[in-house]
Amino acid sequence: MPGLPAALGTTVGLDLLLALLLASVRAVAFLVLAPPFASRAVNGRVKAMLAVALSLPLADRLREQVPAAEPAALATAVVQQVLVGAVLGAFCALVFAAVQAAGDLIDLFGGFQLASAYDPLSQNQTAIFGKFYNMTATALLVVSGGHLLVLQGFLRTYEVLPLDAGVSVATVAEVFTTGAGQLVLSALQIAAPLVAVLFVADIGLGLLSRVAPALNVFAMSFPLKILVTLTLGGFAFAVLPGVVDDAAGTVRDTLVRLAGGGT
Repeated sequence: MPGLPAALGTTVGLDLLLALLLASVRAVAFLVLAPPFASRAVNGRVKAMLAVALSLPLADRLREQVPAAEPAALATAVVQQVLVGAVLGAFCALVFAAVQAAGDLIDLFGGFQLASAYDPLSQNQTAIFGKFYNMTATALLVVSGGHLLVLQGFLRTYEVLPLDAGVSVATVAEVFTTGAGQLVLSALQIAAPLVAVLFVADIGLGLLSRVAPALNVFAMSFPLKILVTLTLGGFAFAVLPGVVDDAAGTVRDTLVRLAGGGT
């Protein structure tokens, strides 16, 4: 039509739309599982819009990687991208789960596990310190810009893993096995000072029960351990900023390694 800008008369290529679709599918699967975006506090529409926003600048570069515009090929590519995004998001969640695991250890040794309740955001049973550590780690991740490192690592996966390819099963198994070990080790390192004090307190209460059997040590143990936990909880809490920074850097580097098949 005369008078309309020439740009309105152009058409978008099918390969560009397919690239945007497949890239958005991978991003959505990643954001559903990766913290801090996995929280139910982040609306599903926001996740979908963020996935499209992340994929839109990359669509033009990825248009050469799209499969043939056939139903079978497209369905296979969509399933592959869902699996890729889910694997990357699950590893990201595994790394940051160490913080909540440390809080759960403190709850277990400090006697707070009896006060566990259902958390609608994480959809699981959490006690006081587990929930507190999880919320603090999420806040630190956003405030420190760690979520940008996570997104940077995820966006780099598009460079090493084409849209028509999947991740290496051997690399996934290796990375997740190592990640599970690091999760346990990190949780122990975060909670170790307070857990050690609580363990010593248990030994002291056990000796006290032998020295003075008339005392109701069992009734004394709960308020005493809760008092020790609340008093010394800041020691374990003080290491969280460094842990979150290290976890964000680990996620950024390992996501690329996971997508690149170990290269």
